[in-house]
Amino acid sequence: MILRSGVFLLLFGVSIGCVLALAVGWTMRSLLFGIHPADPLTFAAVGFLLGSSAILACYIPARRAMRVDPMIALRYE
Repeated sequence: MILRSGVFLLLFGVSIGCVLALAVGWTMRSLLFGIHPADPLTFAAVGFLLGSSAILACYIPARRAMRVDPMIALRYE
């Protein structure tokens, strides 16, 4: 459940970020030397890096919370 919501936020953020990056890249294309404003390798690399770090950031706390006994957690509240 935690991973699903994290992946949903990841996809939403990456899609908005790609659209904004394309818009900014095309407006600044005269300042970019040696790369195309819509370089697919750069977009894929950044998406993979952000995606893997976001999934790891969701997975580690979810795994830790999964190990807690529900009765102990309820008693603590």
